[in-house]
Amino acid sequence: MAMLSAASALINRLAFSETISRRDAATLSLIVVLHVAALAIMAATEISILQKAIFLFTWGLFNFFWLGVLRRPAIAAALSLALILALIVVSQFKHDKLLMTVNFVDLMILDSDTITFFLTIYPDLMRKAVIAAFVAVPILALLWWLDPFRVRLRIAAAGFSLCLLGAAGISIVSPMQPHEAFFSDGYVSKFVNSGVEAILEFAARGYMDSDVAVAGNFKLAAAGACQPAAKLPHIILILDESSFDITAAPGIKVPGDYGPHFRSFDGKARQLVVEGAGGPTWFTEYAVLTGLSARSFGRFSYFVTRIAAGRVERGLPRSLDRCGYHTTTLYPARGAFMSARSFQKTTGIDRFLDGKDMGSSGIETDSFFYDQAARVIERERSNGPQFIFTYLAANHFPWDHTYRADLTPDWRNLGNPPHIEEYLRRQSLSVQDYAAFRARLRHDFPTESFLLVRFGDHQPDFAERIIDPKLKESQIAQRVQAFDPRYFTTYYAIDAVNFKPADVTSAFDTLEAPYLPLVIQEAAGLPLDPTFAEQKKVLKRCQGRFFLCDGGGEARRFNRLLIDAGLIKGL
Repeated sequence: MAMLSAASALINRLAFSETISRRDAATLSLIVVLHVAALAIMAATEISILQKAIFLFTWGLFNFFWLGVLRRPAIAAALSLALILALIVVSQFKHDKLLMTVNFVDLMILDSDTITFFLTIYPDLMRKAVIAAFVAVPILALLWWLDPFRVRLRIAAAGFSLCLLGAAGISIVSPMQPHEAFFSDGYVSKFVNSGVEAILEFAARGYMDSDVAVAGNFKLAAAGACQPAAKLPHIILILDESSFDITAAPGIKVPGDYGPHFRSFDGKARQLVVEGAGGPTWFTEYAVLTGLSARSFGRFSYFVTRIAAGRVERGLPRSLDRCGYHTTTLYPARGAFMSARSFQKTTGIDRFLDGKDMGSSGIETDSFFYDQAARVIERERSNGPQFIFTYLAANHFPWDHTYRADLTPDWRNLGNPPHIEEYLRRQSLSVQDYAAFRARLRHDFPTESFLLVRFGDHQPDFAERIIDPKLKESQIAQRVQAFDPRYFTTYYAIDAVNFKPADVTSAFDTLEAPYLPLVIQEAAGLPLDPTFAEQKKVLKRCQGRFFLCDGGGEARRFNRLLIDAGLIKGL
């Protein structure tokens, strides 16, 4: 109604004029062109009827906002179209780099790390933005001067309110599913939909879900000094990118020696239940460093490391620091990605070396990171026990090309689809590099002891389609949304060089990722601080489940205990 009223006002003005000036006609034509352009963009980028409806309400929302501020329909349409185009371009850019479209939460937690990351990978962004501003400002000034039409403030306010209710109403009735963020379409509608959901969820519970109050506390003051019974081993935690035992899927042909890579020193093959399917490494990064669940952040879980930076101080690195460890992370990408550097520093990492610091040039072999880890041991071992958290990158997607064929000259295809064949070849390269690393540790450091823990951060993105090949895409999406463990299970393996793991009773055959810090500390022979001692009780009570225990009840209770202890702040 409000949009019609605004259009009616313009038509009446023209109808009662005996002549239409050329300026009026040109301005009216421009207004029509701008609105038609918006409709064309909607048709090209929005797929479903509901997406198109949200787009139209958003287009009206932008226009009525600017009409309320500036009163002129031409410049209001121009500014609205500029906002729409900017949102789409940035969303396409983000999807190209991260395989996800822009989310409203990107604005809610905009931080210096994120800005630095995008300026680093897109150095021309600032220059192009400045050039665009120099071009746009004179054009907008000209439109301001030429536009003879005016819209009353009450009409603009009514239109804005109507469009806001429309966009919000559709978003509430038909919320966006998390997996839709991975599709390169519906940029405007998904941004608005995510905004409505984020605002409602934040108003209801904040970023993190926790109990309002719980009985008891950790009694941190009574923790006492860390006094291990024996010399402490160096600990090397290895994030095995996109790795899982692919024999969990039917019909896959694997090499004859495939299985041992997933077994621990005691011959057991242990499963790790992670919280991301097919991509978000940082979910598992958060879990294995803090001992907590990314799923506690609900709709905000995708941004977990950015939110946790500066707020979540409990975790494995701080507990190791208490026992005299020096902690280092070897990170394959830029440290500003998902605020990784800031987050890990908050958890207690002393030294964070990203790809640039290590002299990385793109995707590196596993041996590159193992070599970096060996250098840290050589350089720092005289200062005390070392904890090194290293990422591997060679098995990162995509698997549509042969990566370093020269390193696997004896590889013979097994008869799988090409992308699975490449995945298995890269896994064999990982096996080869890990064996060489163990041999190097034994040879170069004969008097040092090492605990090595490897884990898969998530399954590869194609795993969803091979776990149960009979299912349709929509059925797979429903199962992933329902957290079917088949799509979230990788592996973890405990290994040692010149060392016998002290205690692996907490290393259940199937374990949720937040318990991995507990397993590492006990395997190293370290006394647990009060927070991990309490979490061990949860481990036993819930038989290896954490967020999955009591419908998230145990995780909510534990979050509240940490908040009360001052180890989680501002959440």
